[in-house]
Amino acid sequence: MNELRVAIARHAVMRAPGRLICIGVGSCVVITIFDEAAQCGALAHVLLPEETPGMSAGHPARFATTAVPLLLGALRARGADGPYVAKLAGGAGLFADVLTSKGRVGERNVIAARSALATAGIPVVAEDVGGGAGRSVVFDVETGKVAVRKASGDTSVL
Repeated sequence: MNELRVAIARHAVMRAPGRLICIGVGSCVVITIFDEAAQCGALAHVLLPEETPGMSAGHPARFATTAVPLLLGALRARGADGPYVAKLAGGAGLFADVLTSKGRVGERNVIAARSALATAGIPVVAEDVGGGAGRSVVFDVETGKVAVRKASGDTSVL
């Protein structure tokens, strides 16, 4: 089985069998989009909600607002035309408000991801977001299941 680790501000797309993995997800949000019929999934490890003036765009997966269209394009390029479902993980409140220009970056990441998915017409069918613990995420692109392990050791399957 193929396994691919996805770094911060990066994305990946894969057909089954395989797993997309993110380790050490804190205030970032992981967006997964799955096409069950095609057994194809895409994942973005999003760092920030949206691009701000004067900020270098870098990779489109860096921002929730640009990651969703990026993932959809990657899925369609693999022949996965939907319907799609999304799952979210991450967005923890790990940093004090004073460390970010607008505060609560984890919460803002989740809100921006939900909004971008809604704009694209993709339902969020499950999520494990917020709180104060980091997570690791494993997305099985054959089943669409997303295993989320918190730093506390608790594991859930979305």
